[in-house]
Amino acid sequence: MSFWWFWTQPPVVEEALDEDLPKIAEIQSSSFKHSWNVDELARMKAQDGVIMLVARRASPYGTRAPLGFVILRTAADEAEVITIAVHPRQRGRGIGKKLMEAGLFRLYAERCDHLFLEVDASNEAALLLYRGLGFKEVGKRKGYYSDSGGDGTALVMRIDLR
Repeated sequence: MSFWWFWTQPPVVEEALDEDLPKIAEIQSSSFKHSWNVDELARMKAQDGVIMLVARRASPYGTRAPLGFVILRTAADEAEVITIAVHPRQRGRGIGKKLMEAGLFRLYAERCDHLFLEVDASNEAALLLYRGLGFKEVGKRKGYYSDSGGDGTALVMRIDLR
Protein backbone atom coordinates (compact mmCIF):
# COMPACT_ATOMS: atom_id res chain seq x y z
CA MET A 1 0.00 0.00 0.00
CA SER A 2 1.40 3.39 -0.97
CA PHE A 3 1.07 6.56 1.06
CA TRP A 4 2.28 8.99 -1.63
CA TRP A 5 -0.81 11.18 -1.10
CA PHE A 6 0.10 11.60 2.57
CA TRP A 7 3.24 13.59 1.71
CA THR A 8 1.83 15.48 -1.28
CA GLN A 9 -1.17 17.13 0.36
CA PRO A 10 -0.70 20.89 0.79
CA PRO A 11 -0.76 22.06 4.39
CA VAL A 12 -3.92 23.41 5.98
CA VAL A 13 -3.71 26.90 7.46
CA GLU A 14 -5.94 27.75 10.39
CA GLU A 15 -6.13 29.84 13.56
CA ALA A 16 -3.55 28.90 16.17
CA LEU A 17 -4.93 27.27 19.29
CA ASP A 18 -3.57 27.74 22.80
CA GLU A 19 -2.24 24.18 22.73
CA ASP A 20 -0.16 25.11 19.65
CA LEU A 21 1.87 27.70 21.57
CA PRO A 22 4.63 25.33 22.84
CA LYS A 23 5.30 24.11 19.29
CA ILE A 24 5.16 27.68 17.95
CA ALA A 25 7.72 28.69 20.59
CA GLU A 26 9.92 25.76 19.52
CA ILE A 27 9.72 26.71 15.83
CA GLN A 28 10.40 30.35 16.66
CA SER A 29 13.44 29.54 18.81
CA SER A 30 14.86 27.25 16.10
CA SER A 31 14.46 30.06 13.54
CA PHE A 32 15.67 33.18 15.38
CA LYS A 33 18.36 34.00 17.93
CA HIS A 34 15.88 35.93 20.09
CA SER A 35 13.12 33.55 21.07
CA TRP A 36 9.72 34.02 22.70
CA ASN A 37 8.42 31.70 25.39
CA VAL A 38 4.90 30.31 25.62
CA ASP A 39 3.74 33.02 28.05
CA GLU A 40 4.94 35.81 25.72
CA LEU A 41 3.19 34.17 22.78
CA ALA A 42 -0.01 33.76 24.81
CA ARG A 43 0.01 37.45 25.75
CA MET A 44 0.59 38.40 22.14
CA LYS A 45 -2.19 36.09 20.91
CA ALA A 46 -4.63 37.68 23.39
CA GLN A 47 -4.03 41.24 22.12
CA ASP A 48 -6.65 42.98 20.02
CA GLY A 49 -5.81 42.96 16.34
CA VAL A 50 -3.38 40.03 16.49
CA ILE A 51 -3.90 37.17 14.05
CA MET A 52 -1.91 34.00 14.67
CA LEU A 53 -2.12 31.33 11.98
CA VAL A 54 -0.49 27.89 11.83
CA ALA A 55 0.11 25.47 8.98
CA ARG A 56 -0.57 21.79 9.66
CA ARG A 57 -0.42 18.61 7.61
CA ALA A 58 -3.67 18.07 5.76
CA SER A 59 -3.78 14.34 6.45
CA PRO A 60 -5.71 13.07 9.46
CA TYR A 61 -3.04 10.34 9.76
CA GLY A 62 -0.20 12.78 10.37
CA THR A 63 0.60 14.90 13.36
CA ARG A 64 -1.54 17.96 13.95
CA ALA A 65 1.47 19.85 15.31
CA PRO A 66 2.22 23.13 13.53
CA LEU A 67 4.74 23.03 10.68
CA GLY A 68 5.01 26.81 10.69
CA PHE A 69 3.23 29.95 11.80
CA VAL A 70 2.68 33.62 11.01
CA ILE A 71 1.72 36.39 13.42
CA LEU A 72 0.05 39.51 12.01
CA ARG A 73 -1.18 42.64 13.76
CA THR A 74 -3.83 45.00 12.44
CA ALA A 75 -4.30 48.66 13.31
CA ALA A 76 -7.00 50.65 11.55
CA ASP A 77 -6.67 49.89 7.82
CA GLU A 78 -3.05 48.66 7.97
CA ALA A 79 -1.34 45.52 9.19
CA GLU A 80 2.15 44.27 9.82
CA VAL A 81 3.84 40.90 9.85
CA ILE A 82 5.22 40.48 13.36
CA THR A 83 6.98 37.24 12.49
CA ILE A 84 6.77 34.17 10.30
CA ALA A 85 8.70 30.94 10.65
CA VAL A 86 8.65 27.39 9.32
CA HIS A 87 10.19 24.45 11.15
CA PRO A 88 13.73 23.92 9.76
CA ARG A 89 12.91 20.38 8.55
CA GLN A 90 9.86 21.66 6.64
CA ARG A 91 11.45 24.57 4.78
CA GLY A 92 11.46 24.70 1.00
CA ARG A 93 8.03 23.07 0.68
CA GLY A 94 5.92 26.19 0.15
CA ILE A 95 4.63 26.37 3.71
CA GLY A 96 5.75 29.97 4.21
CA LYS A 97 3.99 30.97 1.00
CA LYS A 98 0.82 29.17 2.07
CA LEU A 99 0.91 30.97 5.44
CA MET A 100 1.41 34.36 3.82
CA GLU A 101 -1.35 33.78 1.27
CA ALA A 102 -3.76 32.82 4.05
CA GLY A 103 -2.74 35.91 6.00
CA LEU A 104 -3.23 38.16 2.97
CA PHE A 105 -6.67 36.65 2.33
CA ARG A 106 -7.65 37.19 5.96
CA LEU A 107 -6.45 40.81 5.95
CA TYR A 108 -8.27 41.50 2.69
CA ALA A 109 -11.47 40.14 4.25
CA GLU A 110 -10.89 42.44 7.24
CA ARG A 111 -10.62 45.39 4.83
CA CYS A 112 -6.97 46.21 5.44
CA ASP A 113 -5.44 48.40 2.77
CA HIS A 114 -1.74 47.63 3.27
CA LEU A 115 0.47 44.99 4.86
CA PHE A 116 3.99 45.93 5.95
CA LEU A 117 6.93 43.82 7.04
CA GLU A 118 10.61 44.14 7.79
CA VAL A 119 13.06 41.59 6.48
CA ASP A 120 16.81 41.20 6.77
CA ALA A 121 18.32 42.33 3.46
CA SER A 122 20.57 39.24 3.51
CA ASN A 123 17.65 36.78 3.84
CA GLU A 124 17.43 35.70 0.19
CA ALA A 125 14.74 33.04 0.73
CA ALA A 126 12.41 35.48 2.48
CA LEU A 127 13.00 38.18 -0.13
CA LEU A 128 12.18 35.74 -2.90
CA LEU A 129 8.94 34.78 -1.13
CA TYR A 130 7.83 38.34 -0.42
CA ARG A 131 8.68 39.69 -3.87
CA GLY A 132 6.89 36.72 -5.43
CA LEU A 133 3.77 37.65 -3.48
CA GLY A 134 3.94 41.24 -4.73
CA PHE A 135 5.64 43.07 -1.85
CA LYS A 136 7.61 46.17 -2.82
CA GLU A 137 10.49 47.77 -0.96
CA VAL A 138 9.43 51.09 0.57
CA GLY A 139 12.33 51.82 2.93
CA LYS A 140 15.52 50.68 4.65
CA ARG A 141 16.67 50.61 8.25
CA LYS A 142 20.45 50.39 8.56
CA GLY A 143 21.80 48.31 11.44
CA TYR A 144 18.33 47.07 12.45
CA TYR A 145 19.33 43.42 12.80
CA SER A 146 22.25 43.02 15.19
CA ASP A 147 22.57 39.26 14.56
CA SER A 148 22.37 39.49 10.78
CA GLY A 149 24.58 37.57 8.42
CA GLY A 150 24.90 40.78 6.42
CA ASP A 151 25.24 44.40 7.48
CA GLY A 152 22.04 44.32 9.54
CA THR A 153 19.96 46.32 7.08
CA ALA A 154 16.22 45.74 7.29
CA LEU A 155 14.15 46.28 4.18
CA VAL A 156 10.70 47.68 4.84
CA MET A 157 8.27 46.14 2.37
CA ARG A 158 4.60 46.73 1.63
CA ILE A 159 1.85 45.11 -0.35
CA ASP A 160 -1.34 46.97 -1.23
CA LEU A 161 -4.43 44.87 -0.61
CA ARG A 162 -6.97 47.23 -2.13
